[in-house]
Amino acid sequence: MPSTHLADSIAVLSREHPGRVALSSHRRTVTYEELGARSRGLRARLGRLELPAGGTVCVPAHKTPETIALLLAVFQEGLIALAPSPDLGIAARTRLAQQARASHTLTVSADGALTAEAVEGSEAEAEGFDRADATRTRLLLTTSGSTGTPKIVPIPAAGFDAFADWATAEFALTRDDVALSYAPLNFDLALLDVWTFLGLGAHVVLVDKDRATEAAYLHDLVAGHGATFVQGVPMLHRLLVEDGPVFPTVRHLVTTGDALAPELLRPMATAFPNARFHNVFGCTETNDSFLHPIDPEAAAAPPIGRPLAGVTALVLDADGQLVTGAGTGELLVSTPFQAAGYLRSALNEQAFTVRDGRLYYRTGDIVSRTDEGLFTLQGRADWQVKVRGVRTNLQEVETVVASHPDVAEAVVVALPDERTGVRLHAHVTRHPATALTGLRLRTHVGRHLPRHAIPSSVHVTEAPIPRTSTGKPDRNLIRNNRMKENETA
Repeated sequence: MPSTHLADSIAVLSREHPGRVALSSHRRTVTYEELGARSRGLRARLGRLELPAGGTVCVPAHKTPETIALLLAVFQEGLIALAPSPDLGIAARTRLAQQARASHTLTVSADGALTAEAVEGSEAEAEGFDRADATRTRLLLTTSGSTGTPKIVPIPAAGFDAFADWATAEFALTRDDVALSYAPLNFDLALLDVWTFLGLGAHVVLVDKDRATEAAYLHDLVAGHGATFVQGVPMLHRLLVEDGPVFPTVRHLVTTGDALAPELLRPMATAFPNARFHNVFGCTETNDSFLHPIDPEAAAAPPIGRPLAGVTALVLDADGQLVTGAGTGELLVSTPFQAAGYLRSALNEQAFTVRDGRLYYRTGDIVSRTDEGLFTLQGRADWQVKVRGVRTNLQEVETVVASHPDVAEAVVVALPDERTGVRLHAHVTRHPATALTGLRLRTHVGRHLPRHAIPSSVHVTEAPIPRTSTGKPDRNLIRNNRMKENETA
């Protein structure tokens, strides 16, 4: 669920199609009959806990069949689930649980044993946070925290149902489809590749997060289960085309989260000869809002596309005035799927705004719109910094750094500097067996950008870019680690 309709659908499927495979994970499968039985058993145990009616519980989102069964039990019991990343530290997770007024933290082991720990101090820590309403939401997700403390986002049950209906129609999904679920369970992508597919009676293949960067493992999952729907960030697609496999069963391949490198398009077309390619753009607050069909023969990264049916997109210039027709500015969106605001209502005034009676989310994204209504992402409003008094777009610098042929991934952050106010630092993952150095990379950037935009420091490694619990580059961690290195130097 994230909605009563979905929970009821899965309960019916467990009775009417008991032998259909619901989930695959760790070389095992769970049928709809087994999923329903596990959920009913856990619901009975929840009932014995005498939890507050319509209350909130914290369920760390371990990507396992057992946790999915527990979440279904929570939804069916009429409770609200806060589903934070299981990788959060205990202090951060407890703070989120307190803010959401969760009474207990619930976990379930591989053998189905339920553990319930009371959350202490919820009321004191929840000051300034609204109480989630079980008649409107059953699921609380959090933002990535890539630009600060994670924000709690109530996912509207009616909004989820509308989203599931849109996705089912857009991708012509049926119960015969098989989804590869790559993103963490606490990420909003799971609303499509886990919950929507389960609501249809389809098959969901859960990727083990500890093996999510193993190309051969991912190849086996897609080929072995005959996946028809693959959704993920460009890193997934890069791994899937590694060593030249072919996956003829895939009908739809969706890329989201980061810009797709143009050099990936032709290998993707070879690896997925029968697939349609889509670029999807959205965020936790609004769910998906833009869609663009990708041409594998294109020579440039795809635009974010056009608004989905029922989505309204506005562009505001630097003075907050509405841009009509072609132009560039901040993107505001209103979707049939979006949250009405954060659980901490004081954050809403800055992030949400009402125009002509309709609620819009201020994305902070800078976009350009053509006369034909096609949108292209230019960067972030909060990625604009001044280096030596010159306004600099961090995303533009990041794009140039990443264009070096030896660079696999790159993140550029702004660091405080006593002399210049701000200086740039690049954290770079190079391709294996290359000789990339910081000097060579700075020389490359200097060929394309003015002097102030050249990172003053570069960290080159073959280790993956550190990421937040929802898979986005952890810019705060990269920034803080570099500042600590400077302090001890």
